[in-house]
Amino acid sequence: MAIPIPTPHSWRYPSTSLLSAIGNTPLIRLQRLTSDLPGIEIYAKAEFFNPGGSVKDRPALNMILEGERTGKLTKDRILLDSTSGNTGIAYAMICSVKGYRVKLCLPANASEERKRILKALGVDIVFTDPAEGSDGAIRRCRAIYEADPDRYFYPDQYSNPANWKAHFETTAVEIMRQTENRVTHFVAAMGTSGTFVGVSRRLKRDLPHVVCISAQPSSGFHGLEGLKHMPTAIVPAIYDPSLADDNIWLETEDAYAMARRLARQEGLLVGISSGGNVVAARQLGERLAKAGRQAVIVTILCDGAAKYLSESFWDEED
Repeated sequence: MAIPIPTPHSWRYPSTSLLSAIGNTPLIRLQRLTSDLPGIEIYAKAEFFNPGGSVKDRPALNMILEGERTGKLTKDRILLDSTSGNTGIAYAMICSVKGYRVKLCLPANASEERKRILKALGVDIVFTDPAEGSDGAIRRCRAIYEADPDRYFYPDQYSNPANWKAHFETTAVEIMRQTENRVTHFVAAMGTSGTFVGVSRRLKRDLPHVVCISAQPSSGFHGLEGLKHMPTAIVPAIYDPSLADDNIWLETEDAYAMARRLARQEGLLVGISSGGNVVAARQLGERLAKAGRQAVIVTILCDGAAKYLSESFWDEED
């Protein structure tokens, strides 16, 4: 008996609103990168097609809508959160449309492009110690909120169920529809873990045969901006390790090399975490091909390369 293919979601915005462009992103087959892997199809969800340029548009919108629904977000309060950049850009874009003020805690070593985009969108930025990464931004944000909780709406993307639910209700549904339920494996690296948790929960509910594999930096000291090494980091409250059927450990240089390779072999200009996701998907594909298996692997292109073009790794030759 065929499983019904889910229909596209709706954010309840008219087609004339910028926010109606969030979601329903393309699913792109990686052709040249898999030409040596018989029986293996790798597809990547091109989240840089979102108006804010990243996968974070989805949870940011859902957290803001939930804040409005509960009355915690009003025009009298400032949206406050910590970010490595993409969620902050999504918050700022959406709040610009809706008329809210935004204050963000951001590691000082975030790419220059991210800083300039946030400034252009009118965000009040608090820079935090780069050596402490996203955890340092989390701690500073909590301190600011606790000092004056009535002044802020603190969605706390690392703890807010509306984060993963955005992917449960949209990203996963789109993946099932776009693959006509042929997906066999889902692979995603984790920062807040919202994408991995939300997509995996929906796939495991609707297509229980799908294998869900997480990916993480191989150590706490890494250059994979926005990603967490869970054994040494502040673990997000929304993270559910039981959802991962396996985990792939990522090396920073491999992610850099894959970002270059995606540009030069697939025409896809994407960011570092996207490179890491495709490294993990490719490693899985190699393992399955060696075992003589067939597979339809889906991963996420979290954002585009525009926020990273000042990084020196683009100048390296492979």
